[in-house]
Amino acid sequence: MSNIDFRNLTYLKQGNVVQQIIGEVLEQYRIMDTLKFFDPVLIGTFPIDIAIESSDLDIACCFEDREGFIQVVGIAFSSMQDYVLTEVIIASIPTVVVNFTIAEFPVELFAQSIAVEQQNGYRHMLIEHTVLQAKDEVFRQEVIKLKESGIKTEPAFAQLLGLKGDPYEALLMYKSS
Repeated sequence: MSNIDFRNLTYLKQGNVVQQIIGEVLEQYRIMDTLKFFDPVLIGTFPIDIAIESSDLDIACCFEDREGFIQVVGIAFSSMQDYVLTEVIIASIPTVVVNFTIAEFPVELFAQSIAVEQQNGYRHMLIEHTVLQAKDEVFRQEVIKLKESGIKTEPAFAQLLGLKGDPYEALLMYKSS
C-alpha cells in the first residue's frame, strides 16, 4: 500500500474488508459521482487503515460556488439519516461541513474554496501515510490504541512522534528522517 493514488478509489478494492465495504458503499450510493464537480477525495483514517469503530468517512471537497455546493448536497443527501449542514470559518476560510449516515457509516463532507490538495485534512493524511509506511505495525497499533482512548488522529501521531506545540501544525511541519 505504499504509493496509493488516493484520488482513485480502486485501492479500496485491494484493501481490508472494511475498506472494500466502503468502496462498495461509496459506489452503490454514488457519493463521489454526486460530488464530482467538487473534486471529492476520501481522506482520514479509512484510506490509511487506522480507523476505529467511531471513525467516519471523511470526504474533502473544493467548491468555487459555496451556495451551489450547499444546494447540490442538500438535494442529494438531506433525506439521509442524521443529516446536518454547518457553515463555519476555519483558519479564516469559509467552510461547509455536512454530516449524515449512509449504510451504517457516518459521513462527513468537508468543503472549502481551496484545492483539496492544499486542505489540511488531505495534507495530514499524506504525512500520516508516509509515517505509517516508514514505521512498523506496532506504531500503527499504538496510533489506533490512542484513538480508541479518545485522542484524535493528529494529536495521536504528534504524541507518538514526540512533536511539540499544536499537533495539527506540528504534523504539517514534520519531516520523517
